[in-house]
Amino acid sequence: MFSKILIANRGEIALRIIRACRELGVQTAVVYSTADQDAAYLKFADQAICIGDAPPADSYLNIPRIISAAEIADVQAIHPGYGFLAENDHFAEICRSCNIEFIGPSVEAMAAVGDKVQCKKLARKAKVPTVPGSDGAVDDEKEALKIAREIGYPVIIKAAAGGGGRGMRVAHNDVSLRASLKQAQAEAENAFKDATVYIEKYVEFGRHVEVQVLADNHGNAVHLWERDCSMQRRHQKLVEESPSPVLKQEVREELCASAVRLVKTAGYTNAGTVEFLVDKQQNFYILEVNARVQVEHPVTEMVTGIDIIKAQIRIAAGEPLPFKQKDITQTGHAIECRINAEDPARNFAPSPGTITELRVPGGPGVRLDSHAYAGYRIPPNYDSMIGKLIVHRPTRAEAIATMKRALQEFHIAPIKTTIPLHLQIMDNQYFQSGDVDTGFVERVMLAK
Repeated sequence: MFSKILIANRGEIALRIIRACRELGVQTAVVYSTADQDAAYLKFADQAICIGDAPPADSYLNIPRIISAAEIADVQAIHPGYGFLAENDHFAEICRSCNIEFIGPSVEAMAAVGDKVQCKKLARKAKVPTVPGSDGAVDDEKEALKIAREIGYPVIIKAAAGGGGRGMRVAHNDVSLRASLKQAQAEAENAFKDATVYIEKYVEFGRHVEVQVLADNHGNAVHLWERDCSMQRRHQKLVEESPSPVLKQEVREELCASAVRLVKTAGYTNAGTVEFLVDKQQNFYILEVNARVQVEHPVTEMVTGIDIIKAQIRIAAGEPLPFKQKDITQTGHAIECRINAEDPARNFAPSPGTITELRVPGGPGVRLDSHAYAGYRIPPNYDSMIGKLIVHRPTRAEAIATMKRALQEFHIAPIKTTIPLHLQIMDNQYFQSGDVDTGFVERVMLAK
């Protein structure tokens, strides 16, 4: 086991990793920007090192400064968390060239699954269903129109290097395809410095279901079952739950088995998530692989009892997985709501500022992963998530009731948050029955 780890991230995930390390008896060093110099979690780490000013390019995305911090702190490994450099294969390569273990997959595996075009080829090799579409990158309008007419509208254009809804456009005819192709390429270039896009059949009214996987360096790979992340706004997840409320058991088992086949084919190690789109008939198709820990990992931890962050660290340290697939079961139902500093009444405008009042929920079955405190100033430079509210109860109906109660207890002022929207979701009859899809929130709940 490592004696000391550097955490190359901020906010709630930095605190989450610090806590896991403390329980493992591993010392921690955490980096921070000037915008986070008053973050309370810095006091929980054994060492805190300022690496630059607030802009991410000057701090959390600055590879030389992070490596320098790791060398100053004399760590054996770096945990990248999620976001920032977590899926940057160049960063992983630099870490290992400096004899610092990167807590994540190999550079080769990360590169293979990180490019969506290459990932699709891997999926076919592993006999994992893929959405009909282009075999590779689409470069020009003529080729795009040919593919769209062959597979039929609507189609979706996606950035090969992308995620989070950026570089993504839906087209319903030739006219919108021409405009959307240029828009998607420009957005992909701006967001990822890579204008490569590809085209797929757009599955309307689909659900987003993902599978958590763990793979060690000894040839063992398992899934930790699935999470349903269909409640989204602009391809950004709002609510996640496990197990999915609608999957038939035989579909669930094949979906999860497909995820394991894919990671084995890719030679993938450590934690990862294989994301799928599931249609009305419960046919499923791979979307992408996230080569890191996910924001929503706590719902899987609650239903399986497996600490994913500790598993990541142990795998990186060379330990074999201590369990087999048959040992991993889903118990009860877990739901997570992302609490963001945004105003749903003003088109989700960011609401940075100082939290002067904070009352957090508690009671049976309630977990809050958050770095916020009364007096904390939410900086405008980063993601607006304040924390994640998770509940775990024996049944889904009980989980919804507990989440509603916990949201009612949760008080944050004077900033605006997404708590009122989550209360609406918990009260919504379609959500309660499980009859939703990835476009439901915008189409039904936020429609003017």
